[in-house]
Amino acid sequence: MFGAAAIAGLAYIQYQAAQAGNYAIDLFGRAKDTASSTANTLFEGAGDIYGRTKNGWEKTRDSVELPQLPSWLQNLLSKDGSSSSNGSGGPSGQGPTPSENRSGVVGAGAATAAAFRLDAESEEDTRSEETAARDDQMMMLTRKMIEIRSLLQTVGQSDSLTLPSIVVVGSQSSGKSSVLEAIVGHEFLPKGSNMVTRRPIELTLVNTPNAHAEYGEFPALGLGKITDFVQIQKTLTDLNLAVPEADCVSDDPIQLRIYSPNVPDLSLIDLPGYIQVTGYDQPTELKEKIAALCDKYIQAPNVILAISAADVDLANSTALRASRLVDSRGERTIGVVTKMDLVEPERGAAMLNDRKYPLRLGYVGVVCRVPHQTSSLFSRGSANIASAITKNENAYFAAHPSTFGPASSLQVGTINLRKKLMLVLEQTMSASLATTAEAIHQELAEASYEFKVQYNDRPLSADSYLAESLDAFKHSFKVFTESFGRTEVREIVKHELDQQVLNLLAQRYWNKPFDDLTPPLPETDALIDLPKADPENVLWHLKLDASTASLTKLGIGRLATTVVANQLQAQIDRLISTSTFSTHPFARTAITQAATAILRNLSYDTSDELEICIKPYKYRIELEDNEWARGRENINAVLKAELRDCESAVKSVEEAVGGKKRLRDVMGFIDRVRSGDVVLEGDGVGGAGGFSSSLLGIGRQAVFLRDRADILRMRLLAVKSKQCANKKNKYYCPEIFLDAVADKLTSTADLFLDAELLSKFYYNVRATPSPPSPFLHPTSLPPLANNKNPHQFPRSLDTHFRSLTPGEIEQFAREDPKVRRHLDVVRRKELLEHVLKEMEALRQLEAREKRSASRGTQTKTLGDGDGSRKRRWGLF
Repeated sequence: MFGAAAIAGLAYIQYQAAQAGNYAIDLFGRAKDTASSTANTLFEGAGDIYGRTKNGWEKTRDSVELPQLPSWLQNLLSKDGSSSSNGSGGPSGQGPTPSENRSGVVGAGAATAAAFRLDAESEEDTRSEETAARDDQMMMLTRKMIEIRSLLQTVGQSDSLTLPSIVVVGSQSSGKSSVLEAIVGHEFLPKGSNMVTRRPIELTLVNTPNAHAEYGEFPALGLGKITDFVQIQKTLTDLNLAVPEADCVSDDPIQLRIYSPNVPDLSLIDLPGYIQVTGYDQPTELKEKIAALCDKYIQAPNVILAISAADVDLANSTALRASRLVDSRGERTIGVVTKMDLVEPERGAAMLNDRKYPLRLGYVGVVCRVPHQTSSLFSRGSANIASAITKNENAYFAAHPSTFGPASSLQVGTINLRKKLMLVLEQTMSASLATTAEAIHQELAEASYEFKVQYNDRPLSADSYLAESLDAFKHSFKVFTESFGRTEVREIVKHELDQQVLNLLAQRYWNKPFDDLTPPLPETDALIDLPKADPENVLWHLKLDASTASLTKLGIGRLATTVVANQLQAQIDRLISTSTFSTHPFARTAITQAATAILRNLSYDTSDELEICIKPYKYRIELEDNEWARGRENINAVLKAELRDCESAVKSVEEAVGGKKRLRDVMGFIDRVRSGDVVLEGDGVGGAGGFSSSLLGIGRQAVFLRDRADILRMRLLAVKSKQCANKKNKYYCPEIFLDAVADKLTSTADLFLDAELLSKFYYNVRATPSPPSPFLHPTSLPPLANNKNPHQFPRSLDTHFRSLTPGEIEQFAREDPKVRRHLDVVRRKELLEHVLKEMEALRQLEAREKRSASRGTQTKTLGDGDGSRKRRWGLF
């Protein structure tokens, strides 16, 4: 008791110093349990005090590694001799031998021993060098076949292209999850009061002998390496609970891979547990759904791991009943009896020797319950539980040596279960390889034929497709840059300024729309009187000067830059729609956003600088004779175009009213009202003169358009007159003057936009070294901000698309259905060829095994005359 208390205090101090290390947690908990148990038995009777105290003392002493304790405590705990326990440490169920065997673990079979937990704190490796080498060979073979199985899962599309797995079935609360967690060494499966496992979990264990870290991966989710098994448990819970309660179960599997130096190479499938009674909040067909899902996975050639609890008779085992329906002879079913410590040892042994439900692969008894964490101060978290389970199992089975000892020939313990699973999986996979190889040859022949006939043996990858698409788009962009230059910019800007000139003329010179039928006020200075007006008339001077100021102070820099940038953006959209990128939403968005961002950045500086360039025109404008003549010619064309638009609008109104005659009647009535010949009672909002209010509204539009057309005809005659041939008469011809001003502004704008907007968007202003070949090393490429000219559009595309991850490139290529089909054929063909190469490697492994067996036979023949050696596996 004193020693146990001292160890407990030492462990608590070590825990505080090491920040809750797993070693301290186990040690403190066990010491506290032992001390508490010993103290309680003092009151049960003096006769049993010594025996119980000694057992607790030895158990606590064995759980301590002496080199980690002070010398005085090592001397206290030292004892001549060594204890032994008949557990499941060896392949045949024998317990560990004294410590001289520990030195033999280092060497052949070290990785296998770690995978079987043979080098755990309380375990010794008693295997011979030959057995250890054989186990290494078995692990290598199993790993190869699991790799092939993973590749075949990727190939898919055929049930024949698969290798068997171990399917774990059992009723709820049978200990199914505990068995899997004991094999893995971590608590990672979802747990809950209700039904939590709703999807199959395809669990692949990968032994990593040289790694020090344990982690899991969800290949389909791309979450990377997850070292926290609590997080793995949470992710599995979320994925399972994502299944709607109305469905409760789904056949969509969750793929999970766990890498650890402490696990064997295994391929397991965990399924929802069988239920006997459906809950009130569960679908009535849930029991049948679970049974159908399990039946789908336990079909041949999969191995069935039937989990049954020891406190339930095997006759009532749902897992065994389900397995006998598909495996009546029990040739591919392993029985696992859990919770062996809950029944009498004799009953547990009878279940393992059961003859009513015989299984060729036998039964294995386990005690997978994790020892209870007694202290509320500590949390096990993501620590490895394999050692704790192994110690707990050894303690139980060693306590009953006559029932579970070596002489009983019973297979007990998680270590034996691990090795049996590896051996059975190896043999089952090996038996399926030949058939699978034939199916692969047939699938490869079909894929090769399709690749040759439909695609003419043309190789294709997502990278090459993206590179070809990008090169084609950049070529079309280069063609566009050769056809869109300063001339096109001038046309765009001039057209926009012509519209601004027409707006100014309409605001200050032409007729205005009217909303009611009241007679208009008389005009003091009508436009029709302009040709005969006094040259010094202040009104006409103010109108022209105000119109000119409005035009020059309109914000030409922003306006011109915006319309040209919008036109460039429209052209980029047109190029996208005619390229291979048209079928790729991701690429369309990326290219559009790149062009928009560059044009936006360029527009800010360009508009400000252009505004500075045209600043002199805001105060004084001088026109040359040729500029006046050019303005006179241009405005003539602009006014004619405006006149055609007015006449076209009048025709549209005629069609809307129902004919020219009806429109003429309405317009005549409106003219009479506006001239005062007809007096309305009221404002005519509800209709007047036998015409509805809507018809009167259309009539007002027609009158306005008619008057506008008359003004345009009049001004066209004025522009062509001799009076407007001279620039000195600018106040008589405001249309020509404003057009000439717009032309001067356009000349400045197109020159500046060509140099500052187009050139920076199209080309490199400075010479830059050639970029590396696309897609070779995306991570080494410089970001966009490091380019000599960050505004150049083609270079920005190179930078963006070359920085894509392989997953994004694959997603891009597969957006096109034709390309997706081509990639699938190429990928399927390559995967099948790779699988065949892996199988050839297995064939070579078999050949080496045969040569090794032959040499072993010769050695035995020379040594002891016994040349018999049973070859334990064959692949083809």
